[in-house]
Amino acid sequence: MANLEEILHQRLAPAFEKVAGAPVDPAIRRSQHAQFQSDAALSLGRRIGGKPRDIAARVVEAAQLGDLCSSVEISGPGFINLTFSDEVLARLLADTSADERFGLPQTKAPETITVDYSAPNAAKEMHVGHLRSTIIGDAAVRLLEWQGHTVIRQNHIGEWGTPFGMLVEHLLDIGESEAAHELSVGDLNGFYKAARVKFDADEQFKDRARKRVVMLQSGDATTLRLWKTLVDESKKYFMTVYGILGVCLTEDDFFGESYYNDQLESVVDELDELGLLRESGGAQCVFLEGYTNRDGDPLPVIVKKGDGGFGYGATDLATIRHRLRNLNATRLLYVVGLPQRQHLEMIYDVAREARWITPPARAEHVGFGSILGDDGKILRTRAGHSVKLVDLLEEAVVRASAVIAQKNPELDEKTHTDVARAVGIGAVKYADLSTDRMKDYVFDYERMLSFEGNTGPYLQYARARICSIFRRAGVEMPLPEVGTLAISEPAERALALELLAFSGVIAEVSGSLEFHKLANYLYGLAASFTRFYEKCPVLRAEGDVKHSRLTLCDITARTLKLGLELLGIEAPDRM
Repeated sequence: MANLEEILHQRLAPAFEKVAGAPVDPAIRRSQHAQFQSDAALSLGRRIGGKPRDIAARVVEAAQLGDLCSSVEISGPGFINLTFSDEVLARLLADTSADERFGLPQTKAPETITVDYSAPNAAKEMHVGHLRSTIIGDAAVRLLEWQGHTVIRQNHIGEWGTPFGMLVEHLLDIGESEAAHELSVGDLNGFYKAARVKFDADEQFKDRARKRVVMLQSGDATTLRLWKTLVDESKKYFMTVYGILGVCLTEDDFFGESYYNDQLESVVDELDELGLLRESGGAQCVFLEGYTNRDGDPLPVIVKKGDGGFGYGATDLATIRHRLRNLNATRLLYVVGLPQRQHLEMIYDVAREARWITPPARAEHVGFGSILGDDGKILRTRAGHSVKLVDLLEEAVVRASAVIAQKNPELDEKTHTDVARAVGIGAVKYADLSTDRMKDYVFDYERMLSFEGNTGPYLQYARARICSIFRRAGVEMPLPEVGTLAISEPAERALALELLAFSGVIAEVSGSLEFHKLANYLYGLAASFTRFYEKCPVLRAEGDVKHSRLTLCDITARTLKLGLELLGIEAPDRM
């Protein structure tokens, strides 16, 4: 859709430059006093001298606004208040809503972008701690792909290292067939815990497990085959969870720690040749300026440990080098919790020192807070264990099913099942994405499944309600063509303004990946539609007025559906 702020910027920026003799940002924003407001004259008055009101008057005189605005006023100390004419709003909305992308072209500067997200550990069940990375990363993938970028999903699962010596030995102890049965039924946690108990209690088993790690890392064929069994069963389980959650990840997106195993030595060699490595306690490390521990001592990135093994630092450096050199990515996104911020910044800085990251390439930490229980602590079961992700999602669907049954008991069984799944999973996703990702939030089924307030079900119901309007009108949806719009009522005008704000929101969120801004926009749009529907009869209107209002309904439904889809949330036609 047309970006109204950008249209005004194009008209006002040359006028401000003419008055100031240099480029000036018009600083346009939505306003309660008019549709839009510019306050740039205030700061410009201090810069060049003169009264801001006089400067604002000169800018208005120089700007070409007569064909756009029905009202241009100077208020207060020098604010420029701008109101689009109804005819212009109608024309812009009709023109930009005539195609499925709402007039939003794909990016003119497509990039190759890697998105590192989800990243569960093999041989362990996914828990609530994996939810935010998976949901936020999936939304990033959807939005960036929709914009026309080449997006490469990277599910960096943990499936290498010391724990797998323990797990392979346990597999051998109980037998391959029994282990395959345990793993196939999805009891990954039970398998892992049993191995851990033996490892902690049995010195002989612990010794065998450690030797098995060496065999794994040295490429022993039998050990690798058994390890692969563990990893493959884990991947099947992960794909089941991703199917329930409805995210874009596929089996082709798994790039575990083992993928980079044969690249680690070359990372050490390259950093050594660049003079970046220093020996510390037998380990090979990179020390960066500005990073210290709690005692003020230099904090290293350990690349190779004293025993000759490799730590997370080496794997993460191999990962970032691979994505830059082999995948030719220019934007590397890491959707990882905030506690990992310092570690990632250190990895990025090492990569910059090594000249792996050079403009225009950049690495970004898409950080996020924690999911809390009603006690304000990390969400756990009553027994104090991590909440399994499958259990959390299934509970959401069950609760949604009960709510849907009360709200619309006439739905047939299949439709009810599909809607309950869409609403339950959508509610969980929306509760996450509508929260500033840098903040923690409290997980509350009752609140997130409510049909009132800023929730997923409220938005889904708003669109389903529009679908029902078209069914009652006996009119096809979406409309075959937009046709002529007539905007005259305040509620129509307010809805048109919200619809025309969509492109600006998409542009902002694609850069910041602050999905709560898209969620809040959709909530505001749904609220504007509710007010429009209450004030402006649709089905009781006649002739051109009815068609125009149906068109507004249609554009709103399409915008809500697209916005929800970009967040990874389904929008059922009936609820």
